[in-house]
Amino acid sequence: MRAFVFPGQGAQVIGMGRDLAEAYPAARAVFDEVDAALGEALSALIWDGDIAELTLTANAQPALMATSLAAVRALEAEGVPLSGAAFVAGHSLGEYSALCAAGALSLADTARLLRLRGRAMQEAVPVGEGAMAALLGLDLTAAEEIAAEAAATGGVCQAANDNDPAQVVVSGSREAVERAVEIAKGRGAKRALLLPVSAPFHCALMQPAADRMAEALATTVITAPSVPLVANVKAEATSDAEEIRRLLVEQVTGRVRWRESVLWMAEQGVTEFVEVGAGKALSGMVKRIAKGAETRAVGTPADVAALAAEGPGAAG
Repeated sequence: MRAFVFPGQGAQVIGMGRDLAEAYPAARAVFDEVDAALGEALSALIWDGDIAELTLTANAQPALMATSLAAVRALEAEGVPLSGAAFVAGHSLGEYSALCAAGALSLADTARLLRLRGRAMQEAVPVGEGAMAALLGLDLTAAEEIAAEAAATGGVCQAANDNDPAQVVVSGSREAVERAVEIAKGRGAKRALLLPVSAPFHCALMQPAADRMAEALATTVITAPSVPLVANVKAEATSDAEEIRRLLVEQVTGRVRWRESVLWMAEQGVTEFVEVGAGKALSGMVKRIAKGAETRAVGTPADVAALAAEGPGAAG
């Protein structure tokens, strides 16, 4: 049984998706449609721009989605439809990519929503006042205890991303997150380090962004996905359009329950996780979560051809 999973922020690189666009007209059409929806040549930035500009949240989010959808279209062109999967899931912004790939959101709406989401998340907290940190070698329970202790003397600090059994990211006020880093170092963390991000994602400080997304999503057409979505904040599957609308709002301030999501899919019988788009970060996480699961990353024409050679896969 196969699941398609979609990467989040941090996977962006200059040039991603260019070879797919050159090899597959359907992949090129994705970038063209995203450019049209945003009213700018985002593809030029993705392929030939400056990495610092591409990494800006408002650019990275639609850019990574476009790259993932280009890979989906290439797979479809080679006879590997998304319908061959049992589930789709995405890490943070990747959840939008998953929903677009499964037909729940139009490509143009997804691009516009992610541009708004990126801007809203950036503007929710003044630059420098928030932070995120990765705690490596500690599980969720330990990270939650550290976050609570760090916040006890002021500020916000929450477990934001439960990525795998030994990697949890905390998010919140800079002072509180810096305290969490120091506490973690004394609690046996292998490493505890601040992340180079521009805002404290997935914590209570993002409420202004959640409010803006609620307003935008209220007028966006969302339909039932062709493949059930394993949602970040639920860590279980849903195909209900109105529940998806609500969960996308909750996701802005809520924890990305990636470890639990992968475990849930494995418990349903998923043995193959296909990471669609830029990078291989999710594949590494999956291997540490679901022992024995097969993973592969599909982000180039060669990757597409290799998966197509094995056939379309089966839902179960």
